[in-house]
Amino acid sequence: MLLVHVRKYYENITSEEIQTERYNSLHISPVHIHKNKVSHKKAILALGDEIVHHIRTNHNPFVEYRLEMPSERVATE
Repeated sequence: MLLVHVRKYYENITSEEIQTERYNSLHISPVHIHKNKVSHKKAILALGDEIVHHIRTNHNPFVEYRLEMPSERVATE
């Protein structure tokens, strides 16, 4: 149920619709308690994958990679 709320929250704050064809095609909702555990697991993984794919596709964060490493010293208390 949490991922469904995450999707709805994200869609509300960004006004973007997350396409969830794979999740929808499974016809499983968190309230379908009569479905087996494996079916719910597939649905959760599909929904999570579609949410992450949407965010990565539409909001690609810039990550800088540098070869030079900072000092090896570690701060200790």
